[in-house]
Amino acid sequence: MTTAPQHSSDPAAALQVAQQASSILAKSSSVSATFPASLFSRAETPELWTELEQLLYACLRTGDDKSAFLCLEKLGQRFGADNDRVMALRGLYQEAVAEDDEALRKILEDYNKILMENPMNVPIHKRRIALIKGMGRRQGAIANLVDFLESFPTDVEGWSELSDLYYSEGLVSQAIFSMEEAIVITPNAWNLHARLGELQYMAGCSTSDNAEVQKHLTQAIQRFSRSIELCDDYLRGFYGLKLASDKLLQASGSTKGGSAATISPENVQKLNQLATSRLQALVKDRATHRSLPGDQSGVVAAQELLNRSK
Repeated sequence: MTTAPQHSSDPAAALQVAQQASSILAKSSSVSATFPASLFSRAETPELWTELEQLLYACLRTGDDKSAFLCLEKLGQRFGADNDRVMALRGLYQEAVAEDDEALRKILEDYNKILMENPMNVPIHKRRIALIKGMGRRQGAIANLVDFLESFPTDVEGWSELSDLYYSEGLVSQAIFSMEEAIVITPNAWNLHARLGELQYMAGCSTSDNAEVQKHLTQAIQRFSRSIELCDDYLRGFYGLKLASDKLLQASGSTKGGSAATISPENVQKLNQLATSRLQALVKDRATHRSLPGDQSGVVAAQELLNRSK
């Protein structure tokens, strides 16, 4: 749950970063983290240490434990072994190299000890919850995350993770509530609006009550519309808008005695046409200009959706 760069979950992108280990580590070696040697070394930049942290994630993702350890050592030298974030990164490394469940339980005990000494160590709280989740104890992770958010109610990452955990347990209404809490804190995060749209869409697809279907799909359309308002080339937002508007037009057409949707069929149709045309343009553009590795699956999914609509 500790924030990781997006590429860390994309194998191709993680491998690309991990292959730069030698050059990034060499660059960081030219910077002295201690005084007075730091006066004569190459000037450091925040980007250098961010790059080193990203490399650590990528190396763990690709199994390069040796380079990951070197990243951890350099971050510890620069910020101190007792730095909250460095402690969490050390825990992440230990989890990655743990050989069995007993080793993971020992790491969990270490997290508990750290939090007894410093209950305000947010990165360790998050690693602890992530470890509990990783050990297959999802209900325990939810309970601990709820406790965490009672103490840190403005943690957007925590609310987003809680939403995902609730959804994985089939608790869609709780997942929606948690994502709404995240959006209250960061109202301009277009990715969160799109995620809430997806949750509303899935809620609409999981009920047989046509009025409820239309209510959830209408809310999904509103969220997807907000996401593309905030980011006008957001592929995921346009994909969701087309998917939800297709479904709502179908649901409204099958309702006898009028529609329960609060958006008129004419406006839904216009939004559907907008989403279709923008998806076509975005897919064409990203096919012409090579998309990032993490975007490729989204482009493929968008093309498949367009093909189904023909």
